[in-house]
Amino acid sequence: MNMSGEGPAGRLLALIGEHRTAVRAALDDEQYALLLTRLEALAAVVPDDGMAVRKACQGIRLALLALPFDHPVRAGLDAVRLVAAPPEPSVVMGARELMALMAPAPPPDTPDGTPDDILRAPALSRDEAHARCGGAAPPELIRLADPRGGERYPEFQFPEGCGSPYEVVMRVNRLLLADIDPWGAAAWWLSGNTWLGGTPAALLGRLPDQELVGAAAALVEGD
Repeated sequence: MNMSGEGPAGRLLALIGEHRTAVRAALDDEQYALLLTRLEALAAVVPDDGMAVRKACQGIRLALLALPFDHPVRAGLDAVRLVAAPPEPSVVMGARELMALMAPAPPPDTPDGTPDDILRAPALSRDEAHARCGGAAPPELIRLADPRGGERYPEFQFPEGCGSPYEVVMRVNRLLLADIDPWGAAAWWLSGNTWLGGTPAALLGRLPDQELVGAAAALVEGD
């Protein structure tokens, strides 16, 4: 399977595609989600930006270091690290093709982000949210108007049990303009995300914060 050229980076992507079932089996959910995120980063790069392509390819290599030493894909990792020439631009298209093969479908019970799904998700009342914030809730928090229950603040925005809002939630909500479109922001957090490998709200604390921020930024920049 040659999806992206003859250089080391292209051969690595071809190895991933050829052994994709074995790659998935060898990585846990978090590691696999990270690999998909790194592939998405490469797929989003401008092909002629050699430095950005190189950086993205190295990110994929680092994500694959979690594979066992005897895994067939590891044979391509050192070549990507040691090569002096920049990766060929065609690896960007190769990453896009590979993502189509590897990206998992959301689980059947994953919410689809409709208003009813969002309102069924656990939420704090206005008073509860203000207590957790130590005062008025900041505008970055998703605040939903429920005609049956008043103001609702989706609970995923806060650490379980106690504490002020997650900083990464605030950062992502600013990107998603949650103060203007709270339902759209809530739908992003509570819907299955193909490239993150799950529902963003469920990945809080499991994926690096920057991966969540990057996924939201990619959505905004693509609009």
